[in-house]
Amino acid sequence: MDLRSEKIQRILSKYKFHDVAVEELQKIHRIYPGMAPSTGTYTFSDGSQKDLVRLVGNTPVQYEGRSYNFPVQLWLMDSFPFTPPICLLRPTPTMVIREGKHVDGVGRIHLPGLHNWDYPKSSVVALLAEMIAKFEEDPPLSSKTTVDNNCVLLLTSLVSISGESRHPDKPNNKVSVIGGGDLGMATVMSILSKCKVDKLVFIDVTGSSTKGGSTDLEIFRLPQVEVSRDLSASAGSRVVVVTANAWSSEQSYASVVQTNVDLYRGIIPNLSRFSPDTIMLIASQPVDVMTHVAWRQSCLPPTRVIGAGCNLDSERLSHILDVNLNAHKPAWVIGELSDNKGEPGKIKEIVRQRAFEMMKNRGQRSWSVGLSIADITNSVLTDKMKTHSVSTLAQGWGGIGAEVFLSLPCIMGSNGSTRLAGVSLGREEDSKLRESVTALSDLISQLKI
Repeated sequence: MDLRSEKIQRILSKYKFHDVAVEELQKIHRIYPGMAPSTGTYTFSDGSQKDLVRLVGNTPVQYEGRSYNFPVQLWLMDSFPFTPPICLLRPTPTMVIREGKHVDGVGRIHLPGLHNWDYPKSSVVALLAEMIAKFEEDPPLSSKTTVDNNCVLLLTSLVSISGESRHPDKPNNKVSVIGGGDLGMATVMSILSKCKVDKLVFIDVTGSSTKGGSTDLEIFRLPQVEVSRDLSASAGSRVVVVTANAWSSEQSYASVVQTNVDLYRGIIPNLSRFSPDTIMLIASQPVDVMTHVAWRQSCLPPTRVIGAGCNLDSERLSHILDVNLNAHKPAWVIGELSDNKGEPGKIKEIVRQRAFEMMKNRGQRSWSVGLSIADITNSVLTDKMKTHSVSTLAQGWGGIGAEVFLSLPCIMGSNGSTRLAGVSLGREEDSKLRESVTALSDLISQLKI
């Protein structure tokens, strides 16, 4: 690997761990000599830019007896190798990206090795090996050809090498609800009323403080409902709803949230393993934080991990405007799910008290949230493409640079969420949004995810 070019040396000289970075680059060259270093300017989602070193090359993949080379590029952050690279596909004009478990719609690659990066246990060499293995299971690119000026996508998942067409089976509308108690029961009953499901699995989770209801469901034997205490019963779900909360006697807000994070650690990775193509809908509290945690632990694309967020408040607001102003237009509440209407100095105490109250899942609120969850679930099952204000990865929206989850307007369909473009906020609204971003970032940094 030739690292002697003036541009590469100039940029590498600014890396925080220069010597270690150079050593890692040399290791990569020994194993993957085709990954060539170059320089470039990376544009982050908040619009900021930085000159970085990148690795550009092809990943050799064997699929159904044939060999393919998938072009990729790895941007190495200036804190490399202690932070993971940003990995992207580089499709040629004759290729199209196939969004899936490990690749999002813009070609960014999501792998367990990236989410769990921990140098020196983690390395780019191991990451590339994992990338090749995942691509062989589910190729991220397919060919695009033009016939009579009509674009034909030759998807490798639908067309076999022999030319025989494999028509996908009719979607199985299976939904799983993870977590008992008032909210779990309200969610089950609301989904049964609102959605057309083939099967609904209700799983009471060991260690959750929100227990109860499973025995009654077993006694009265509702149609399409299966009651289980085994997460494997959720396998093949199109939607997985997580309502489980772990209530502790800790006084610190961060400690209470950490109890939930620890509970999720035994739940979320298994759920994504049993249902790798699912849309995961989080209703545990605090919902913005727990949706962020679920996304990291599941290794699913951010478009397929969402939180119930401000959907309920948004639907209520739309209804009020319709009744009082005859507006007949949707309205969305965005930002952090919070009842804060007070002074900035009171934010932490208000959020803490709200989280404590909601974690107890008191009845009336649970039924309202359950109806909201069913509404979102129905949009996914029917590919309704309805806009909901759900908790989603907000990085890049409205100039937000931090990795946080907030409620934003998203179009919900069978493939998950599509975030709407940012809007212009007033000075006061923008200031409050920034306060929420800072508070959430601070809390996430305190958690052991």
